Amino acid sequence: MLKKLAILAVLSAGPVAGQDKSFTLAAPDALTKTGFLKHLLPRFSLKTSIRVTLTDGGADAAFGPQGTPVFRKGDAIWHFAGADNPNIVAFEEWLLSDVGKRTIEAFAPEGDALFSADLAMAATVQTATLSGDVALGERVSLKRCGRCHVVNDSNRMNAIGSSPSFALMRNFPDWQERFETFFLLKPHPAFTQVHGVTDPFPDTQPSPIVPIEVTLNEIEAITAYVGSIAPADLGAPLQTQ
Repeated sequence: MLKKLAILAVLSAGPVAGQDKSFTLAAPDALTKTGFLKHLLPRFSLKTSIRVTLTDGGADAAFGPQGTPVFRKGDAIWHFAGADNPNIVAFEEWLLSDVGKRTIEAFAPEGDALFSADLAMAATVQTATLSGDVALGERVSLKRCGRCHVVNDSNRMNAIGSSPSFALMRNFPDWQERFETFFLLKPHPAFTQVHGVTDPFPDTQPSPIVPIEVTLNEIEAITAYVGSIAPADLGAPLQTQ
């Protein structure tokens, strides 16, 4: 049943019915052990609805010493190479785009960016354009997120006081990144499923509460909705003498 739902989610997210929007990817242990790909791949899937599956061998594409330079770690430059496949081409183009570069450099497990997309030491990164359905985003936010967060005045009395409101989080400099990838940020992974992206909960470790189930299209809509609301007025900054 879960497999059927995943297939339907991918088909409904893409513009061409019946197209297999996925490919397999190989990467050396030196890269996978950093946790970087767990950060990178879901974000690409969020933007494109193309699912990337890591595999040890016989992959459609690979990170390594051959191909197009895409990012670096210190002085070591990582390359990407793959078959002539529209999904693989889309991934390479995304890695080289401003949004992809921003995503690469957002991976900072110890507080500092571990990888850089600036191969020439002069990359320019821009904020991604919000293109989701704002009205859908409001409905999904109230239904899926409103049990914890104040989404707007309509659920102000039903949320959990310790959870930040959407208007408050709208003040965060990285608010867009947070909402686009909320399912990766604690505590959400313990109870959130994204169709076609996240793996099902293990039978031995089910969700501790009723799971939140969303699609990539709904996440895009939520982010667009948050972009449409005014940040909470936090008052003037404190003046120090």
